[in-house]
Amino acid sequence: MTFVHPSFGQIDDSRTIIFDTTLRDGEQSPGFSMNLEEKLRMAEALADLGVDVIEAGFPVASKGDFESVSEIARIVRGAVVCALARSGGRNDIQVAGEAIAHAERGRIHNFISTSPLHMKYKLRMEPETVLEIITEGNKAARNLTDDVEWSAEDGSRTEPDFLCRCVEAAIKAGATTINIPDTVGYATPEDMEKIFAMLKARVPGADSVIFSAHNHNDLGLGVANTLASLRGGARQIECTINGIGERAGNAALEEIVMAIRTRNDQYPYTNRIVTEKLLRLSRMLATITGFDVQPNKAIVGRNAFAHESGIHQDGILKNAATYEIMTPESVGWSKTSLVMGKHSGRAAFRDKLVALGYGEMADDRLNDAFARFKDLADRKKVVYDEDIVALVDDEARDHARIRFHGLEVSSGSKRPAEATLEIEVDGEMIEASATGNGPVDAAFHAIRSAFPHDARLALYSVGAVTEGTDAQARTTVRLEEDGRLVDGQGADADTVVSAVRAYLHALNKLLVKRTRAEPEALEA
Repeated sequence: MTFVHPSFGQIDDSRTIIFDTTLRDGEQSPGFSMNLEEKLRMAEALADLGVDVIEAGFPVASKGDFESVSEIARIVRGAVVCALARSGGRNDIQVAGEAIAHAERGRIHNFISTSPLHMKYKLRMEPETVLEIITEGNKAARNLTDDVEWSAEDGSRTEPDFLCRCVEAAIKAGATTINIPDTVGYATPEDMEKIFAMLKARVPGADSVIFSAHNHNDLGLGVANTLASLRGGARQIECTINGIGERAGNAALEEIVMAIRTRNDQYPYTNRIVTEKLLRLSRMLATITGFDVQPNKAIVGRNAFAHESGIHQDGILKNAATYEIMTPESVGWSKTSLVMGKHSGRAAFRDKLVALGYGEMADDRLNDAFARFKDLADRKKVVYDEDIVALVDDEARDHARIRFHGLEVSSGSKRPAEATLEIEVDGEMIEASATGNGPVDAAFHAIRSAFPHDARLALYSVGAVTEGTDAQARTTVRLEEDGRLVDGQGADADTVVSAVRAYLHALNKLLVKRTRAEPEALEA
């Protein structure tokens, strides 16, 4: 069966549309907020990955969200740029239409709750009122764009007969994509397959729209429910990089895509994702948000292709397929690590960045990253690919207000540690000194002295980028202020410097959150 979609033209039944909501649902997670430059970097990388639809944000939530969606729509090419709106919001749909006005291809995604629980306690509406809003909202959206998606919030807990009526109303009003989310992660794979099969069989006009699956991971079933939704007839997958999202997160893009690729005998579907770029996107997101991927995370965790057991190692050496169901290279891991050192020049460094997936880097960023690389190479005997990724991603951040310039620390067992810090704040150089219970504590006190603030340190975590005593440290710092949580990340061969970089990264993100209104909490 073939289908003509307003944004994708004629597509057949084997085609799956990849809808990424990292910048909307993912960014709503506590501590995961991004500034405009970070969102643009992610959006362009997602388009380069082959994502079909990028849900860029909820424009009516704040001026900052509107500007982010509008700028992504203006700049990003190769993917549909989608804006979220409430079906019954007073200005939501109009503002969403304005935000995507300059998109190469734009979509308005409107939603309203349909479950008895949500209608009674959240909306305080009768079912007939909800049906009227569905019709009005989708008609309004269709007047602004040909590509309209409608979502039944808490769809997996909606009564089947009423869900059919809602979907029929949305289709008649002009929706071209129908999303049935498992908003609270309650459903099982059997539930989701039955829901989509039922809708396709019972709803008039179901063969003229794309059905979409958006599954949360509260019971750890997000990916399984998404694959089951495909069996039931869904052909759009809503997911996020690293599975980030509200509460326990969303179905992970990288896991779904590789499940389809690896088990194409069970899931005979196609998509546009360039899987070799998955690891790069995962690492980019981890750097921007400050949240490392767990080591045992499927596909992109550092242990995903690691083998310590002697039996496993023996099997791998004889034939990799004995214990690996996909090749590391197929998702972006590299077999080559040790190729750069202190004698490597700028041209070799540039080539290495291209090989690692960074593409051509602007001269100023390249020069800054190269300077840090040479400094690292002077201090480390061995520079691994992971070291380069860590320092380049750390350097690439937009430290809009506060930039790190230097740190001197003295410490020992016989006296308090002392730290002297040099930072740039809004273009002004500031130096401050402080003592503390250890070098990190002293350095953090110095930051507070140089840039006074009331944020509380909620988390301090240090890990090694590679092995060995000369490994770079990757530090995560979480700050809390008035209920707002942000995470920062820093990398350096000096553990204290990495901690300071992480703290300043978090502090910069906190300053961004101070200047923008908090988006209304949303589900989908």
